Amino acid sequence: MGWLGKVVGGTIGFALGGPLGAIAGAAFGHAFDQSHVNHDYREVDRLSSNEETQLTFFVAAFSMLAKLTKADGHITKEEIDSIENFMVYDLNLSPESRRVAVNIFQTATDSRESFQDFAAQFYNQFRFQPQILEFMIDILLRVSLADGALSENEEKLIFAAARMFTFSDQEYRKIKSRHVKEVVKFYAVLGCKSNDSDDQIKKQYRKLVMEYHPDTIASKGLPEEFTKFAEDKFREIHEAYEAIKKERGI
Repeated sequence: MGWLGKVVGGTIGFALGGPLGAIAGAAFGHAFDQSHVNHDYREVDRLSSNEETQLTFFVAAFSMLAKLTKADGHITKEEIDSIENFMVYDLNLSPESRRVAVNIFQTATDSRESFQDFAAQFYNQFRFQPQILEFMIDILLRVSLADGALSENEEKLIFAAARMFTFSDQEYRKIKSRHVKEVVKFYAVLGCKSNDSDDQIKKQYRKLVMEYHPDTIASKGLPEEFTKFAEDKFREIHEAYEAIKKERGI
């Protein structure tokens, strides 16, 4: 990332602009605006068009991830670990580049700009490169699911980005299916997360079995319609637990 040295050093002659420019300016400690236009570019390194595109992706990715991980009220260790893996294994970032990425992430977390602001500028830059747009949706899903669950607020943001990127519902589901395994729905049935311990899952299973056991329901004198629902739910709970046991080797 030769462009990173130019950016960190402040020796650049271009204008990023927009909400991403605001984040970049705050993160790098200098302005990304039209103030460069009157500078003598013979004295300033200029980023090439390709380098500016790389910078846009870099700032957008960690800005969008910052807003996304905050969407459900807290940032988990699993999400941070997933972002670090993205830095190392997807982007092959050096330690210096990772420090810069963390700085962007932290700057964007409490910024006034929104996830949608960042997504819109990202789409404007990459709207003719569907592979890059898909890569971004993939990253967002991967990080959101790192803690074992995709919260409603997180998926709202990701789905909004997918719509903004002009992906159909079917295309979005296809990307999502790479990360949401069939077994995930079984955890949802038990009200558990995939990173819960075996003991936690067993405890939750026993609790639900007791609540929905036919004898328990019968003793409450509930309507027949609910009794049928409870029987189906009881069977669903048992099937979910068996699937999770098989997946975990319990």
